Amino acid sequence: AAGEAQCLSYTGCNFLRQRLVLATLSGRPLKIRKIRSKEEDPGLRDFEASFIRLIDKVTNGSRIEINQTGTTLYYQPGLLYGGSLEHDCSPSRSIGYYLESLLCLAPFMKHPLKIVLRGVTNDQVDPSVDVLKATALPLLKKFGIDGESLEIKINRRGMPPKGGGEILFSCPVRKILQPVQFTDPGKIKRIRGTAYSVRVSPQMANRMVESARGILNKFLPDIYIYTDHMKGVSSGKSPGFGMCLTAETINGTILSAELASNPQGQGAAVLPEELGQNCAKLLLEEVYRGGCVDSTNQSLALLLMTLGQRDVSKVLLGPLSPYTIEFLRHLRSFFQIMFKIETKTAEEEHMGGEKVLMTCVGIGFCNLSKTIR
Repeated sequence: AAGEAQCLSYTGCNFLRQRLVLATLSGRPLKIRKIRSKEEDPGLRDFEASFIRLIDKVTNGSRIEINQTGTTLYYQPGLLYGGSLEHDCSPSRSIGYYLESLLCLAPFMKHPLKIVLRGVTNDQVDPSVDVLKATALPLLKKFGIDGESLEIKINRRGMPPKGGGEILFSCPVRKILQPVQFTDPGKIKRIRGTAYSVRVSPQMANRMVESARGILNKFLPDIYIYTDHMKGVSSGKSPGFGMCLTAETINGTILSAELASNPQGQGAAVLPEELGQNCAKLLLEEVYRGGCVDSTNQSLALLLMTLGQRDVSKVLLGPLSPYTIEFLRHLRSFFQIMFKIETKTAEEEHMGGEKVLMTCVGIGFCNLSKTIR
């Protein structure tokens, strides 16, 4: 009866990943009802089912019950186990969809996680593997999760609709996290990026780089955009191209932006010049929004602050995305933690849009499953 009392109940298909990740970390069972119950094709989609299978792989002893129509899900989390794994992601969402959640769970496994994910590496919906590699890994290092074994390696690229990409993600385990004081983003000192092209002319990448530099060179000289042209087996199964840009500040803040071409046979063809320009503009937009963590990783930063030692953590963020706002509500229900939120106007900060200063005291989460050597 005690276990039932602790069970959290939700309805609808939104924020499924957040709920499963937080349930796993807090050890609280979870029931989600009415998943797309009104639609013609009710229940969980293939990418959500694939995500649930992935959670089942990285944990030990989880109990997952799904009714016949797939509209109700009961999840009782087991221990985070880790180890060497492989997973084929559903091609309808990119690997980023799965990787974002693994980044939240990996530091708290019993054994260091080393996982090969296969599927779409870059699409227009989820953060690409490139962006997570450039922004999320440095963020983990701020909380004391670092070491040679922390890496994301792209073995093959895969564009939608067919995918065929492959990446390796490995992460060390930590017993406790360090609190952070990360309130001054600092000025931008350099821009780095990758322009990739698969199964199209290698010239596409150069054309994107030219047009992006045309915009960014007006602001600062230190810009280096790599071109990445993958051939043969390592280029996946569908043609496409795209770009990922990151701006780095003197204090180690990394802001990112990315764009990918339309999937084969969907929508109008995009010119590489246009894509390069739009990607550069998106980066400038992200710099204007500012903060010490870019909008893709807001929820990851807030989660790591929550799980830190019983000490004050502060992070300055740009405007909160709707996803992050919902994440804060979930943090309150799973961990009973509240953040102090102070808004900073553009005048106070002398730059960019409005900022939010997030402060909390960590819950002193301790990785109990980590083996003591």
